[in-house]
Amino acid sequence: MLFRELVSASRQRLQGYSWLSQQPAMLVWATVAGVLGALATFLFYQGIHFFQLIFLGQAGEIDDVVSTLPWWARLILPALGGVAAGYVLRASSRFSADKPSDYMESVAIGDGQLSIRQGLLRSLSSLISVASGGSIGREGAMVHLGALGASVLGRFAPFNRSRLRLIVACGAAAGVAAAYGAPIAGALFVAEIVLGTMAIHTVGPLLLAAAVSSFTVKALGGHLVSYTLPAVPTFGIDAMAPMLILGIVAGFGAPYFLKFLDLFRSAFKKTGWSEPWRLGLGGLLLGVILVFMPLVAGNGYNVVASLLGTSWPWHAVLLVLLMKLLATALTVGSGAVGGVFTPTLFMGAVVGTLFGQTLEWLFPGFALPMFVYAAVGMGAFLAAGTGAPLMAILMVFEMTHSYALVLPLMVACVLAYFVARAVAEVAMYEVTLVRERDTNLRNRLRDTLIGDLIKPAVTVVATATPVKVVLQRFSEYPVRYWYVVDEDSIFQGVIAQQDVTGLLLGQGDIEDKTAGDILRLDFVKPLHPDMSLDAAQDIFVNFTGERIPVVSHGETPKLLGVVYKSDLLEKYFALKKSLDSGGDSVHI
Repeated sequence: MLFRELVSASRQRLQGYSWLSQQPAMLVWATVAGVLGALATFLFYQGIHFFQLIFLGQAGEIDDVVSTLPWWARLILPALGGVAAGYVLRASSRFSADKPSDYMESVAIGDGQLSIRQGLLRSLSSLISVASGGSIGREGAMVHLGALGASVLGRFAPFNRSRLRLIVACGAAAGVAAAYGAPIAGALFVAEIVLGTMAIHTVGPLLLAAAVSSFTVKALGGHLVSYTLPAVPTFGIDAMAPMLILGIVAGFGAPYFLKFLDLFRSAFKKTGWSEPWRLGLGGLLLGVILVFMPLVAGNGYNVVASLLGTSWPWHAVLLVLLMKLLATALTVGSGAVGGVFTPTLFMGAVVGTLFGQTLEWLFPGFALPMFVYAAVGMGAFLAAGTGAPLMAILMVFEMTHSYALVLPLMVACVLAYFVARAVAEVAMYEVTLVRERDTNLRNRLRDTLIGDLIKPAVTVVATATPVKVVLQRFSEYPVRYWYVVDEDSIFQGVIAQQDVTGLLLGQGDIEDKTAGDILRLDFVKPLHPDMSLDAAQDIFVNFTGERIPVVSHGETPKLLGVVYKSDLLEKYFALKKSLDSGGDSVHI
């Protein structure tokens, strides 16, 4: 209550300062959002270490800590953490049903407001899952906390809907930048995936927030993801072919990786168990894996760093791929709060390494260094999974600090994106699918013509028809208007029922009047047979009737028939249903 009163008082006090929501001032707000995003990320990271120190007696990377535990602790730690995280997650569902819990939904289609209590509890649930060994990205909660901080900030100023959404987007960009040490990719992640625009008035504040966030994290001594690579060779034209093939492999692999996760999510939901028991079961099964391979705990940073810096035997790479795939599916499928962004990078690095090893086996001496395939595989998998190839290219570039990788990344990421879109309509984020379906629907509406919807026009009279006959027709067919044509079926206009009624009430002489004397030309705008559904829909929106006449082009337009609003809507929903039926997403 006190917080709401404080917010209300602040908004009222700042109501008269309209310049606070104008573009120059938005850069100041973006700066503040950048600082808040960095602080949220830093505190979450420290929270994981605090949890580890309290319950495990040591802190560090998740897989490092888990590997030092006895086998029985590896078995039960994820299970206990899953139960605890499940109870916190269940508690979060009691708050703010009127506000979305997902920052992407809030920014893309909402008003920018996020539930504070629900967001904090979901982040706490994620922290417990990550700290107890869950094979999931900690960065998802970090980004959400950055967006949540910006949403709270935006409540104190009189922002309109679009400005508040932009501020929250700045917080999310700050969270990505702080979590991955990639400010440019962080800004483009939000622009490409969440907002769906690259306009400079939007990207500018995002870049500023991301840059400020990175500076702040460095000033705090926070952890930034960074991979050290050996010397990257100069790539010739001979490197093009393997990068193209790797892009195709990633384009096939990433969608099915996401589908595999969704399959486990559906399987856990079918148990009908509540969140604590579902997450506990997933944690217990994960614990069985950790007993034998603690490397797959956490987000996989150490494994990726090792693949980029040292040589692995192929059977070890294959084993860690299979175990990490299963571990992530168990964690995500059971309902743990977190992200699969980082696990996707992991899968890309491992698949890229296996691809390079296979190529070297088939063509000895031809293959590039293994770390090149691992790094490019990371970007290609990420591009295919997120549907944001530009962001994926810059993400790997910023995390590796290697400009030499940009060209092979461009080839593999772009190809992986298009292959993934062709293979399966699946994406890491629901908002991406919604935007793609909306675009496809608009394109289908523009490409589909109304010719197939034309039906014969029954309510037609000739210009020479006496008005008294028209009046009789109105009594036989209770419609709002009749179409008027001449002897050559040339459309002349319509006779509205209200005009005939007005003529009778005014005691007008109708004996000598014909339909041509009282027709109207401006009552309805006719359609044409080559008109798209999209254009016809726009006309129906501004017309209150059920049907509109269709006429041919030219100075002498012939009446071809009518199109009914119900038929147009039926066609619209049929197109929409056909587009909606094929998409899946792994909601993060």
